[in-house]
Amino acid sequence: MNTVAQVLPTMSADASHMPRSRVLRAYLEEARAECLRYLRSPGFLIPTMLLPTVFYLMFGIFLGRANGPDAPRYLLAAYGTFGVMAPGLFGFGLALAMERDNGLLTLKRALPMPPNAYLLGKMSMAMVVAACVAILLLSMATFLAHVPLTGAQMLALFFTDILGVLPFCAMGLWLGTLLKGQGAPSLVNLVYLPMSFLSGLWFPLNIMPRFIQEIAPIWPSYHLNRLALSAVGLGSTDGTLVRVIVLIGFTVAFVGLAARRLRRHG
Repeated sequence: MNTVAQVLPTMSADASHMPRSRVLRAYLEEARAECLRYLRSPGFLIPTMLLPTVFYLMFGIFLGRANGPDAPRYLLAAYGTFGVMAPGLFGFGLALAMERDNGLLTLKRALPMPPNAYLLGKMSMAMVVAACVAILLLSMATFLAHVPLTGAQMLALFFTDILGVLPFCAMGLWLGTLLKGQGAPSLVNLVYLPMSFLSGLWFPLNIMPRFIQEIAPIWPSYHLNRLALSAVGLGSTDGTLVRVIVLIGFTVAFVGLAARRLRRHG
């Protein structure tokens, strides 16, 4: 985050002279504005909320029992991962590409605000949307699919989903530095949908071709899904620390790539 902030020197210089209370208020106002902006945007909010919940309703609830008693539980974790990828990729990637094109990013650089407020505002929005997706899916699993989850498992999945959005925020940030505004939606979808399929979110990896099973660990969504499966009691917890470190590594790497790109090309 600090690395990315270095590419916004105007905001850094002016914000350094602000009183601490004004800096804190700037962070809170930027986060509030970002959350309100996206929550009032049906073009972003409806597909982000609708896709994972409709998929879970169809394949996890209506058809899930036919595939075994654990199918609704398995798909709860999988569609939770699928659902929290979208706010990170689209809220960061798509928005950044469009804001670079229409000059909003340039305007924000000229404002006397802390440089990290722009990034933390979008991150807050992504985490709020991820929390909404997780609550919707957990409610459907509990009241419609009657998945037997303990309170600890619900909380574990909820926080896994909320924190799991961060690697996709970083990936979206990097994509936003590469893409142009008008072509960004289709190109972000070309990353979002294949990565979901290749990570085993739509079909269990053990029924997919061996080649796909072997390349699955290169995707952050694969590791997040393994953590989500462990949270609902369907996976081993032995590799939890390794998967967390891998996801942190993805986050740092993509933020570093985005900062390098922004520094060179704006």
